[in-house]
Amino acid sequence: MDPLIARKTWRTLEPLHGMIYFVPEAAERYAAAGITDERAGYFASRAAAMGEVSADVVIATFFNFHPDVVRRAIPRAWSEASASSLLEARLDAADAALRRALGDVVGDGWVARAAELARRAALVACEHVEGRPLFAGHAGLDWPDDPHLVLWVAQTMLREFRGDGHIAALTVEGLSGCEALVLHAASGEVPAAVLQSTRVWSDDEWAATIDALARRGLVDSAGAFTDEGRALRQSIEDRTDHLALAPYEALGEERCSELRDLARPLSRAVVDGGLLVPSRLG
Repeated sequence: MDPLIARKTWRTLEPLHGMIYFVPEAAERYAAAGITDERAGYFASRAAAMGEVSADVVIATFFNFHPDVVRRAIPRAWSEASASSLLEARLDAADAALRRALGDVVGDGWVARAAELARRAALVACEHVEGRPLFAGHAGLDWPDDPHLVLWVAQTMLREFRGDGHIAALTVEGLSGCEALVLHAASGEVPAAVLQSTRVWSDDEWAATIDALARRGLVDSAGAFTDEGRALRQSIEDRTDHLALAPYEALGEERCSELRDLARPLSRAVVDGGLLVPSRLG
C-alpha cells in the first residue's frame, strides 16, 4: 500500500479525536474529577492510559513540551484525580462533545460501520506495541459500547500509534523536542509563535534552538529551512508514514477508502461545529 493512503485516512479521521483537546466538555469533566488547571488536565488525561506515571515519562512520551511545565503538573495531578477517573472523564467528554456536534446521526448504521473499520485497524496496531509506550497504554483499555465512542477510541489509538512512531523517527535524527518544533515551524504548517507558546518554550530557548539547528545546516538564522533541513523534514515524515502503515495496510485500500468516505462528514461536522477552536494547549 502507498503510505499516502494511510496518511490520508488518518488525516480524514483526526478531527474526531483531536477535538478532545479543545472542547469545554473536557475541561469541565476534568475539573469535576478534581483537576482545574487546564494544562494539568491535558497532561494527566492523555497520560492516564499509562497509569499514574512520573513527569519524566510524560516528558518522554509527549516529547516536545518544556520539561518544567510538565513537572509543574505531574505528579501533582495524580493527587487531585486518579488515572481511572480521568479516563472515565475523558470518554464522557468525548461522548458529550461528539453528540453536540453530530446530533442524532451517532446512532446511524453508517457510523457503526465506520467504527467497525476503525476498530479493525486499531486492533491490528495492537499487534505492534513494541517501542510505542503511549499507544500501548491505550491498547490495554476496555472498548466502549456506543459506535461513535468506538470510533473515537479507535482513532485515538491510531493517532498515538502514529505519534510514537513519529517520536522514534525524530529520535533517530538526534532531534530534541524543541528542535522538532522549530523544524515543524519551518515547514509552514503551523506558525512558530503557536508552537512555541503552546509548548511553553521561552524566546531565548527558541532562539538558541534555531542557532543549534543552523549550526547543523538545517535552518538559516531566521529559522527558515535550508535544502538539507527540508530534505530531513521530508524523510522524517516519510519514515513516520511507513511506521504507521501496518493498521491501514491490513484494512486494505478499498476499506480505507470506505472509512474515509464514512468519516468525512463526521469530521466536517466537528470542524463546522467549532470543536477545534484553538486553545492555549494546541
